Amino acid sequence: MGYVKKNRDFHEARWDEPFIMEMGNPGERGILAPKASEEVKKLSGSLEELIPANLRRKKAPKLPELSQMQVLRHYMRLSQETIGTDINIDIGLGTCTMKYSPKVHEQLVRMEKFQELHPCQDESTVQGILEIMYQDEQYLKAISGMDRVSLKPAGGSQAIFANVQTIRAYFEEKGEGDQRNEIITTILSHPANPGTAATLGYKVITLYPDENGLPDIEALKAAVSEHTAALMITNPEDTGIYNDRIRQFVDIVHEAGGLCVYDQANLNGVFGLTRAKDAGFDMCHYNLHKSFSSPHGCQGPGAGAQCVSEKLAKYVASPTVEFDGKKYYLNDNRPDSIGRLRAFYGVPSVLIRAYAYIRSLGADGMKQIAELSILNNNYLIKKLLETKGLSMPFAKGRFRMEQARLSWRELTEETGVTTDDICRRIVDYGFQDYFTSHHPRVLPEPFTPEPVETYSKDDMDEYVAAFAAIADEAYTDPELVKGAPYKAALGARIQEECLTDWSRFATTWRAYKKHMNRPEEQEK
Repeated sequence: MGYVKKNRDFHEARWDEPFIMEMGNPGERGILAPKASEEVKKLSGSLEELIPANLRRKKAPKLPELSQMQVLRHYMRLSQETIGTDINIDIGLGTCTMKYSPKVHEQLVRMEKFQELHPCQDESTVQGILEIMYQDEQYLKAISGMDRVSLKPAGGSQAIFANVQTIRAYFEEKGEGDQRNEIITTILSHPANPGTAATLGYKVITLYPDENGLPDIEALKAAVSEHTAALMITNPEDTGIYNDRIRQFVDIVHEAGGLCVYDQANLNGVFGLTRAKDAGFDMCHYNLHKSFSSPHGCQGPGAGAQCVSEKLAKYVASPTVEFDGKKYYLNDNRPDSIGRLRAFYGVPSVLIRAYAYIRSLGADGMKQIAELSILNNNYLIKKLLETKGLSMPFAKGRFRMEQARLSWRELTEETGVTTDDICRRIVDYGFQDYFTSHHPRVLPEPFTPEPVETYSKDDMDEYVAAFAAIADEAYTDPELVKGAPYKAALGARIQEECLTDWSRFATTWRAYKKHMNRPEEQEK
């Protein structure tokens, strides 16, 4: 039995740190770059000749001027205000598979031979990274059972978008583009499924769960028609309940002439156990920054994989990586392709991590990932459900896969403390706030933990102990929980309207300054 530290005396650093754009003084420098010699100037020519007039700045950018020490101090302070996988037990970010990325893989990504590559280099000089991309595709074909893979998407949502574009291209070539204008999905699948379908002009039909927590198969039968273009579904969904009738869902849609797309953004619980092709799917996608170990922090970096069957292979995003027996190359000469999704090709740093992860584990190791994830999850659920006020709706007594959708409904009704309150309070115990993006909240007061294979029994016991303590607080001093966090870098609670009201929300420093220069804001 390992040492379990319960309810640590944690306090995060809190620095009154300004924006870096507000720091520094004119003339301060970290490095003084030497001026170009006359010989170099002659060889390079003038800037006016090198840079087109429409790309030249009219005036120098207003960048902060700081010394090396000032820059280092600024970012070190910010790092102390951050909780992440290397600092704490990150079980709470269910559906994100926040798991450990082996440091040897990080060393590969940080090698100078990779870091100094440029996407505009001639293909003859980047054969190594092209080979890794090509091998990634071969591995993903084996893992999915599909016949063609494109690593062009920059993330999972873009891979879903590529799949919907492929659906449209397929039916337009068949002359059924106008007729097949409906896409069916489920309320507990990732919102990018209906979002991308709606963006591309499809009518979205949403299936809700039946009494067992699975998408209602009778509702699917009622929904399919000659207008059905595709079913886009996740299995297991965020509830963690595996749909053992998934082949029936696929057959129903195929009989109506539609395609079937498997959202496998989170592959962690089915590595080596099931494959999209074996369940009859025509397409699937992966998030290589999740199950394949790249950190999913601060909205990036991400990488998506679009995987399709043979009949859809010609449509996948371009360029594709090809091998002619002697060299690797990017093929843009694909007239039926849905085209480019973004500049250049994929996200190479994430693709290298995925390559290293697959090679390190091998087929047997990847299967063990799934088995450990399922074991960890069911142990964690059993321990968590001993907590007062916490329950697990749907499929009572049935095992979950690698995560589960729990509910604080009972605790909320009895104390007034909500899942959002608990999410903020958990930070005071040294854990990152947990996943709460469950809208619409089909299950009230949701909580979706996901221990994956990374965490030990001791880790999970420590995690459970923190929630047990917070539940006790909720029943004895609810205002204490509602007022949290107290020990976090950000003491004040962020009100949700600040993140959704576009008149108050700025995504860049320039947008913030432009907003603050408005007379009505200066009066506040």
